[in-house]
Formats: sequence, C-alpha cells, structure tokens
Amino acid sequence: MKSSSRPAVPIFWLLVIGIIAISFSAIFVRWSNSPVSVSAMYRLALTALMMLPFLYRFRQHFRVMTVKHWLLTSVSGVTLGLHFLLWMGSLRFTSVASSTAILSLEPVLILLGAWLLYRQRTSRAALLGMGIAMVGALMIGWGDWGLTGTALTGDLLSLLGTIAVAVHMLLGKKLLADVPPFVYSFLVFIFAAASLAVYNAAVHIPFGPYPAREWGLFLLLAVIPTVFGHYLFTWLLRFMRPETVSMSVLGEPVGASLLAFALLGESIGSRQAIAGILLLIGVWLFIRHHEKKPPAERQLLPVSGMEG
Repeated sequence: MKSSSRPAVPIFWLLVIGIIAISFSAIFVRWSNSPVSVSAMYRLALTALMMLPFLYRFRQHFRVMTVKHWLLTSVSGVTLGLHFLLWMGSLRFTSVASSTAILSLEPVLILLGAWLLYRQRTSRAALLGMGIAMVGALMIGWGDWGLTGTALTGDLLSLLGTIAVAVHMLLGKKLLADVPPFVYSFLVFIFAAASLAVYNAAVHIPFGPYPAREWGLFLLLAVIPTVFGHYLFTWLLRFMRPETVSMSVLGEPVGASLLAFALLGESIGSRQAIAGILLLIGVWLFIRHHEKKPPAERQLLPVSGMEG
C-alpha cells in the first residue's frame, strides 16, 4: 500500500468546486418531469458509463478485492441509491431550501458513526463550528417547514435520505483504505443504479421512453453534481475525514438556495442571508480545527494503486 499524497490543487478549492456542483442537483431535479427514481437511476448509470473507458487501468484491483470488499461496496451502493431516491423525492414535496437544510444533520450522524466505529474524536472548536453551521443551515429552511400536508412528507424523505448517505460515507471511509477511489465510485454507482432499477421494475415505473429534454437533464445530473460533486467528494476522502467532507457539503443549502432564487424564483429573505453567512463561518471553523490531527493520524486512508 502507498500513502496518498496531497493533491496539486488546494483542497479548499476542490471543496468549493464540489459544493457548487452538488448545488445544481436540486435545480435539475425540479426541472425534470420524470419520476425521481428514473432520474436517479439514469444519473448513476450514465456516470458509470462515462467512467467505463478508464476502468481498464484498474483491472488488477478487481482481482484482489475480497468478498468483504464486494459486500460492503454493494451495501454502500444501495444506500447511495436510497439516498438519491428519498432526497430527490423530497424535492417534489418541499422547497429546495428546506430539503437541503435538513441535510445539515449529515455531519452529526457521520461524526457519531465515526466515533462509534473508529473511535475518532474532535476538538471543542470543531464542535462549535459544527453547531454554528447547523444553526445556519436550519435557519435557511426554517420558514419553509410545515407540520401538515406535503411539506412534512418532503422533510421526512429528506431526513431518511440523509441517514442513508451518512451510512454510505462511513462505508466509503472504510473501503477506501483498500480500494482506489475510481474503482470504488464506479462499483458504487453501478450497485446504486441497479438497486434503483429493481425498485422501478418492482413498482412498475417505466424505463422509457422519455423526451430528449429529460435525457439532457439525466446527463447534466451525471456530469455536474455526480462527477464533479459526489465523485470528487469520494476522492477527497483519501485526504480528509468523512465528517469533514460532510461538513463542507453543508455549503449546498447556500448554493442551492441562491440557484433556486435565480433559476426557480424561490425567495431569499434577510434571515436566510444571515443564515448563509453563519453556515459558511461554521463550516470554515470545523474544517480548520477538525483536520488538525496528531502525527499518528496524519496518513489518513492509504490507498493502493493509482488515483482515479
């Protein structure tokens, strides 16, 4: 095994690119008229298809994967597919701001899981940053949350989707110690797409035909929020703790709310603007203090082979 070196591009800017990319996900979902399970399935399948020509260079890694690797990777893929199904479905019932704000619970779940599974701890300053960021994220969607009707359904779907992606991230941390990010991501996307295909077939949702506009949105979902978002964040797990990567994703409510304002006509009030500033400050504090590890923890997630 080789220890992973730091990327040539500063991690901060890679995080910014990833946050901007995933912020477009909610917009594309709202523009689409297709069933969310179909959008998610083709999104993942098209991403895997784009990765396929580059898979040959990693062929040796498939031969050394154990049964445990395959099992955990399949579970990680199913939980990712479940996340897309639930979270993308929530956008049909509630606002972009509300749905993405609920994702603020993701780093809390991951931090708890990292402590239970890996006994990882964090500093008080990092916890303070997490608290500030969560307050900001919750304030963004506060005015959109409802206790009755479709809004509650959407909020519940977003919460369940958040739990699913937290499990996916924790499994990714474990697997990326042995499996290259490219191989792991490709297999996860395949398993996730397959699980959604099974769901669509089971509930008799048609696989097609869909108009060219929908296929364009499927492709946009695959390229922008999946390749430049989810795959990039998975790759960054080589260099950062999963809870830190998850905290940076809290920038999505800000980005998604701004895009929803510009492209969907959803309003942004003064409360949401202040909340966005709080969220970004909290994320910065968390990343700055949480990633300060003792020397024994410096080499995080060694990965065998070449990077994707």
